[in-house]
Formats: sequence, structure tokens, C-alpha cells
Amino acid sequence: MISQHQATASELMQSAQVPQAPKILLVKLSSLGDVLHNLPIVWDLRKRLPDAQIDWIVEEGYVHLLEPLKTTATFKGIDRIIPVAFRRWRKNLFSFRTWRELFAMRKLLQATAYDVLLETQGLLKSALVCALAKKSNNAVVAGLDNATEHSGYEPMARMFYTESVHVPVKCHAIDRSRWVMCSAFDWPLLNRNDEPPRFYPQVFVVQLPPLLFEGLKKTDQGAPAPYVVCFHSTARAAKRWPNEYWVELGKVLSNQGYQVILPWGSEAEMKVSALIASQIPGAIVPRAFSIEEAYSLVAHAALTVGVDTGLTHLSAVLGKPTVEIYCDSPRWKTEGYWSRAIANVGDMKIIPPVDEVVSVTQLVQVQKF
Repeated sequence: MISQHQATASELMQSAQVPQAPKILLVKLSSLGDVLHNLPIVWDLRKRLPDAQIDWIVEEGYVHLLEPLKTTATFKGIDRIIPVAFRRWRKNLFSFRTWRELFAMRKLLQATAYDVLLETQGLLKSALVCALAKKSNNAVVAGLDNATEHSGYEPMARMFYTESVHVPVKCHAIDRSRWVMCSAFDWPLLNRNDEPPRFYPQVFVVQLPPLLFEGLKKTDQGAPAPYVVCFHSTARAAKRWPNEYWVELGKVLSNQGYQVILPWGSEAEMKVSALIASQIPGAIVPRAFSIEEAYSLVAHAALTVGVDTGLTHLSAVLGKPTVEIYCDSPRWKTEGYWSRAIANVGDMKIIPPVDEVVSVTQLVQVQKF
């Protein structure tokens, strides 16, 4: 699991006499799905180290994903969320504001001497964050030793670790983060069946308000009528499910009494949503919405169907009925395996037919979280 040229975590922690309440920094900067799949280690750490300080550094656009796990008077989760803006900064490298914010971020990283840093992204920029952070004597800086299939990885990042963790080449995103965590603390690797991953507090999920917008049908009581969210868009065209398949599925769902909602994230995606919606009775293209609003949208949906993209994974981690469609990415990497209300269809270069998707939509709707 560990590179031969690196000391073991237990040796480092023993020499440093790491306290029972260590100060821990989680380094997972982006993107949407990656941040979501890193959430379970917060619960894993809290279970074993209830008094630890747990901080997380993340891109500013994804801070909202972490806020529901923020420590409160009645809940122990993430103690401090440190926002960064690498994506924005690199576009304005010579701006005074950029450098002012960079120095402010460095000051936050230097405010605490961390005992353990878990870098689960494997990129040079996230490894550099570890280098900037203040660390206790002989602190453990654990990160990935090798690339995994279909995931970004930059080998130079290993230069900034005290412990490089070798993980299987085919490794689910959640298991990969847990692998790094367990190695850093010299714990036995967690079994996904014995300890299914946890994401958001259930009290947070049930208290999410409905998202009401123009065109959405409502009951006599003013609540949203049953609807299905279809996330057809993704950053890579090869991961998309064919438009004509979405139309066929939408017609089936419409006949079952559901209103089909087709969100979008760009002007091009909005045109595709409009094209699909025009062929499905009652379907609508909603206005643009924020990540915070996306929580409410999927939390109150009767069902979410989507391709391998962050918003589909959001529905899955909320424990809602979800069908994840894989067309040009491996299922094993991000599939939702923690709830019977999640179905995964298709696989790398295997586009699932409409009848298979229709079949599993009926299955997941009768399952309980």
C-alpha cells in the first residue's frame, strides 16, 4: 500500500506523538462529483476521532457542498472550510486582487499546525496546498502514489507527501479516499459493506424546501406535483445518452403521470433541453439554478435520471431514487452502491437501451433509503 521509500504512518505518528484529537486537513479542491465522493471520510474520521479538528480546503464554487456538514452546537463535522479560487486566479494571475486573495488563503493555512493532511486528489495544485499549510513536527502528509483509470493524476505531486499510498488501478472514488485515510492513520481498510459511506445528515435532507419555478405543476395544496429530473448534459459529449432515447423515456414517464424537468448549464445545453422537451407532453425547461437550489430540486423529485455527472451523483448521495446512466465512463468508478434506491445502467462504451432504463426507473421508485 505504501511506497518503499516512505516511512509508515504509524512510525511517523508515534515519533510525533500525535494527540488523540489531531488536527486534520482534507485537501479535495474540486469538482462537484469528486467533492461529494470525498464526504464519507468526514464521517469515518468523526467515528474514530470524535475530538479531532477537521478542516477542508475546497474551490470557492463548491463551498456550499460542505456547509451542510459544518460543525454546530449539536453536530460534529467539518470545523473549518477554507475556500480557494485557483480556477479564477489563473485567469487573472497579474491582478492585485488575485495575489491578495492568495496571501489570505496562505494565512488561513498557516493558522493551524496540522498533524495529518489527506490529499485525495493527486494533482500538483492540491499537493502544493499541502506544502503551503503549516504542519506539526513530523506531520503525516498522505496522498496517492499512483494513477487510477479514468482519473486525473500528476506524479510530481508525490514529492510533497510523507506517505504515498498505492491504490488499486480500478478503484471507486469513495474507496480511493478511504484508502488514503486508512493508510495515513494505519487503520484496517474499511469494508464498504460493513461500513456503507455516509454523506449528508438526514435531518438536512428532509428539511430542504421545495424549489418552485415557472411551469412546474402544483397540487391543490401548492406543493410540487410529482416530477422527474433528467440530467442529460455533461462536460464530455461521449458521456451523453442519445437525445432520442431521452425523448422515449420522457414519453413513458409523462404517461405515468410525471412532469419531466430538463435542467441545463449552458446556452448549448438549454437548446438541447428545449429540443427534448418539445417532444414530451408537459415537459419543461426550468430557469438556471444554483448548486444550493439543485439540492431542493432533486430532494423533492420522485426520481432523478442522469448521465455520469455531478448533479446526478448529488441525487444519489442524498439517498433519493436515482438512475445513473453510463455511456463512456466506467461504472465501477462512481456508481452509487450504498442504497437500493440507486440503479446503475450502462458502462464504458456500453450505451444502455431505453427499455433497460425504463425498467430500473420502476424498480428504484419502490425502494426505500
